[in-house]
Amino acid sequence: MSETLAESTSPEAEATGADDTPAEKPSLRARLVRRRDAHPTAVRNMRWALNVLAALLVLGALLLPNKVAYLHLRAFVRIPAEAILGAAMALALPRRPRLVVAVVSGVGLGVMTILNLLDMGFNDYLGRPFNPVLDWELLDDAQSYVADSMGKGVAVGAAVGAVVLVLLLLAVMTLAMVRLSGLLVLDRQTATRGTLLAATVWVTCSALGLQIFGTPLASEHTAALATTQAKRVLYTVRDEAEFQKVAKVDAFGNTPGSQLVPDLRGKDMIFTFIESYGRSAIEDPAIAPGVDKTLDTSTAALAKAGFHAKSGWLTSATYGGSSWLGHSTTLSGLWIDNQQRYRTVMASDHLSLTKAFKKTGAWDTVGVMPGIQKGWPEQKYYDLDKVYNAFQLGYQGPKFSWSTMPDQYALEAYQRQVHGKKRDKPLMSEIILTSSHQPWAPIPKMVDWDDLGDGSIFKGIQKAGNKPSEIIADSTRSKQEYGKSISYSVTSLTQWLERYGSDDTVLVFLGDHQPIARVSGENASRDVPISIVAKDPKVLDKIASWNWTDGLKPAHNAPVWKMSSFRDRFLTAYGSTRHPSKG
Repeated sequence: MSETLAESTSPEAEATGADDTPAEKPSLRARLVRRRDAHPTAVRNMRWALNVLAALLVLGALLLPNKVAYLHLRAFVRIPAEAILGAAMALALPRRPRLVVAVVSGVGLGVMTILNLLDMGFNDYLGRPFNPVLDWELLDDAQSYVADSMGKGVAVGAAVGAVVLVLLLLAVMTLAMVRLSGLLVLDRQTATRGTLLAATVWVTCSALGLQIFGTPLASEHTAALATTQAKRVLYTVRDEAEFQKVAKVDAFGNTPGSQLVPDLRGKDMIFTFIESYGRSAIEDPAIAPGVDKTLDTSTAALAKAGFHAKSGWLTSATYGGSSWLGHSTTLSGLWIDNQQRYRTVMASDHLSLTKAFKKTGAWDTVGVMPGIQKGWPEQKYYDLDKVYNAFQLGYQGPKFSWSTMPDQYALEAYQRQVHGKKRDKPLMSEIILTSSHQPWAPIPKMVDWDDLGDGSIFKGIQKAGNKPSEIIADSTRSKQEYGKSISYSVTSLTQWLERYGSDDTVLVFLGDHQPIARVSGENASRDVPISIVAKDPKVLDKIASWNWTDGLKPAHNAPVWKMSSFRDRFLTAYGSTRHPSKG
């Protein structure tokens, strides 16, 4: 057809005027054919460049690891079995089925690449891979975190960039697979020989266990990851049904209120979670000196005020984030390590530790949640009479990145609005301290308690602090600033206790999880410190059998329990009687 078009518009025909009708304009395809014929070398080079690029994209996607720590050159110099099988299939199929398989494979490879990238992010920040069933809603939390830390403009740009990247990966991988499948059948004989040779080399490397820098040359990486993702989905579906049964069984589910925590009657109970307060804060050589000094100083100051403490370790159900999983695990006595379990428990009548105090009728219950900036239906599960969120504590100062207010202010507001008021019953409080939330920039500083006012005093401190962009990608500085933030939070809490605590005050405080891997390190434990502080010696005598360490700093070899075991141990230690419910 291109020859016909060329003839109808030839210069000779125009010169002789053989046809009085105007010559038709060449089609786009005809013009492209002319340009191709005019520059054969450039076109040939372009084709080879596209072929090489398509091959590199496909091989790179097939060998892409799902952890940042594994991103080394040696990971990309292996022989993927999936590429050999794909080539064999392309050579065996007729044109139309081959095209369908290429498109489906391209989309599938794009999806696997997206999942690998998500795994990288989740492993780096949360110490676990992405769950394709449960974790999509956490992406909204991630955007909110970026907005609070880096600004709304950066958050919007990151969201748009992520959507563009997803669409681009799906399109590019599909086009690459189609191109490569078409390229293979241009010379079936040579392609068949190459595929057989590659298969022979792969089998030989696999049989002999040949490696390069400790990495096997024969790879079936993508198939293994796809299998893992499928198993993860299947486990998640099964876990939902199994956990619903577990949540209905409760050792104290039918215990009358009169038989719950009788040995704490008359005490003002305070349960406090310190954001990201993990074992690394106390034992990592790059972090521990400053935090340990704070703990030692605070222990001595509390002792001077008449308070004493015992401390141990709990293994958190979460890591790096999703603090609500740590809170709910501690207070429910159930292992809540994913969002599905969390929703199940929040919709149940399983006895929380806070609800146990409410059930006695002997305590008023309150929550102080400066990190809550929207409706919080979980209040019903925890059975809190009143919850003070970020907008109900009277704060008029600046935000400190994600944290809406400094811990010192939140505690003073709690004292002013709740704890310091006269009441007919003692108080059971749940307090969430947020100043040690990543990215640890800027960090508040302690000010005179009498000068706190409405928090405006922190404007200068916030303005003079580090910018998140200066800290967030620097592991060394992140460690340093993380340690400072933990010292600040612990100092705020212990100074509050010295200042406002009474003979009947009992403080239980702990971390919700370890900080992200960039700070705590790859394969760090999930342990967090926990301390119980009181003036009344009988309170600590009740837990003498726990063998916890005296003071606020747990010894390295202090007992380590699963976080989910704390509720039952605590209730038992303080005189509660078991009356199980079995669903």
